Amino acid sequence: MSKFLKIFIVLTSILISKESITIIAKPIDFSDKRVQMTKEYIKNHYGKNVNNININPKIIILHWTATMGLENSFNRFKSEKLLSDRTDISKASKLNVSAHYMVDRDGSIYKLMPDNQMARHVIGLNYSSIGIENIGGVSNKKEDLTKAQVKANIVLIKYLKAKYPKIDYLLGHYEYRKMEKSKLWLEVDKGYRTFKKDPGKKFMEEVRKGIEKLKLRKPPK
Repeated sequence: MSKFLKIFIVLTSILISKESITIIAKPIDFSDKRVQMTKEYIKNHYGKNVNNININPKIIILHWTATMGLENSFNRFKSEKLLSDRTDISKASKLNVSAHYMVDRDGSIYKLMPDNQMARHVIGLNYSSIGIENIGGVSNKKEDLTKAQVKANIVLIKYLKAKYPKIDYLLGHYEYRKMEKSKLWLEVDKGYRTFKKDPGKKFMEEVRKGIEKLKLRKPPK
């Protein structure tokens, strides 16, 4: 690790009302190759020819990793090309999945990539959403996210809403298909859908309770 990177490991500490947030930089690989693959994804799935991969966030989407441990989870997103075991989505693109933030079991918040650039973390809504991954949800079966993660997500959502006032929605990944009739939905491939459980209904209820004053919308029923 270079001295330069060490200096910026602790990216920021920001005061939000009476709450502070510490965000730790832990960047995934994002060369020109990944940028180009992202542009191709945008063209093929959203029908847009773009000069860059910048987004205007309107949605925050919460996930779980289904993999335990910080490094194990991080390594799922780090490489630019999709891992070989992701046969469920590999036909859609070889671009690796990613997210903007990742929250460890103890509530530590890591920033994986710029939050104003597109990550591949949800079908149909990547072009307008910020993704937050939470370490847990073993094998996509167990709702085991921690109280520390609940608190960290609440603080992070407040920070992001203050940074991007036009953010209007908060979704759990399992709710993404309810947005198909929304103007924000862009996926042109009607056969490209997956079933999701993350990050668990109980977790979403607890997080939503903590950010009620922000009045973020739920997906349509």
